[in-house]
Amino acid sequence: MSTPPSGRQFELSRGEQRAVVVEAGGGIREYGVGERPVLESYALEQICDGAHGAPLIPWPNRIAQGRYSFAGREHQLALDEPARDNAIHGLLRWRPWIELEHGADRVVVGTRLLAMPGYPFAVEVSIAYELGEDGLSVTTCARNIGEAECPLGAGQHPYLSPGDGAIDGCTLQLGAATRLINDEHHQIPVGREPVGGTAYDYRAPRRIGSQQIDDAFTDLSRDDSGCSRARLECPDGATVELWVDERYPFLQVYSGDTLAPARRRRGLGLEPMTCAPNAFRSGDGLLRLAPGEELTMRWGVGLKG
Repeated sequence: MSTPPSGRQFELSRGEQRAVVVEAGGGIREYGVGERPVLESYALEQICDGAHGAPLIPWPNRIAQGRYSFAGREHQLALDEPARDNAIHGLLRWRPWIELEHGADRVVVGTRLLAMPGYPFAVEVSIAYELGEDGLSVTTCARNIGEAECPLGAGQHPYLSPGDGAIDGCTLQLGAATRLINDEHHQIPVGREPVGGTAYDYRAPRRIGSQQIDDAFTDLSRDDSGCSRARLECPDGATVELWVDERYPFLQVYSGDTLAPARRRRGLGLEPMTCAPNAFRSGDGLLRLAPGEELTMRWGVGLKG
């Protein structure tokens, strides 16, 4: 039997919920409840496009020109977004992840990132995907297994599904008070602005319509548990809710306008991030892990109504 592009498929189920985590990149290929997708998926025979469901480690989003300095040394990463002269979405999206645990409704996958040109540090990563009463929860653990302090950021790239059709007919609620303003070429933050009075104020539910979004948001409102929640109300009456814990102070919102035509605006990227785009250069939210230090963060998503 031939191997699909995403490698081994780790299937999870609980009641009507079903999810599939993949070997290639350790991401989630699909998640749904009954016949209703919660996350936009990609087909078994396809290569993951647009970072669908992928973990973004050791940095999420973009690094301008792939160049940064850390602890007095200059580093140059490969430019895997050449049109914008950026390094994008980390170094683990195409690496195989191994199965560490696997039950009916839970799987843990892991990998190790060893020192390489551009990122001469060593990090061990595991991600636990679990189906519960409230939906899918995702717990990421990253540990510095090297001998020196390392820079780190983490994120993930789920696309919330509007059901049939595009996201244009959906209503978004996002409790974020601040948007990071990007430059035109690199799509890198050059400032911040309050969302109040702008087209990016989704603190009260607003229809997305034809608005194009590829921006990071922060100053997230949080409930008593420390979680921030975003909701996508869809034309079929369902609401997809994504939550993040306090380790994720940023959410990137991406309307998918630069994807291939068949995928364009078919899902809303809501990307939990521990740091801002370009954090390896700006330091905005950048984490510095000492040798042996471990970081754990959680997000989740479910279908409401």
